[in-house]
Amino acid sequence: MQGLRRCSNDLLLLDLSPPSSVPSTASLSIDDAESAETRIRRLISEHPVIIFSRTSCCMCHVMKKLLASIGVHPTVIELDDHEIDALASFSSTTPAAAPAVFIGGSYVGGLESLVALHLSGHLVPKLVEVGALWV
Repeated sequence: MQGLRRCSNDLLLLDLSPPSSVPSTASLSIDDAESAETRIRRLISEHPVIIFSRTSCCMCHVMKKLLASIGVHPTVIELDDHEIDALASFSSTTPAAAPAVFIGGSYVGGLESLVALHLSGHLVPKLVEVGALWV
């Protein structure tokens, strides 16, 4: 399937593979001519908090739990291994660019960066600033 597919309230699956002749049944509008990098860029700009994860990533689970514990439910995009390369251009970490969290369109980093931001007291103000959290 080409495009996005909603699996639960906070989980979207993104298929970045080349378009096929089979039409998408995705609930979100996706331009099949859009490149993987363009899709990722658009998703980052459309969601105040977004996590790009590998399938079955335990670090992503911890990220989601941390954010949920303070009242934020991020959009989670699970990428397959062959889709990680498109994400790598948006971060300074290579080759393992996932999990990667973006807040307000800005790359925060992986789990360690998110936890460090939280422990320093800067995470909640940043989430309030982008409209992902109301206090």
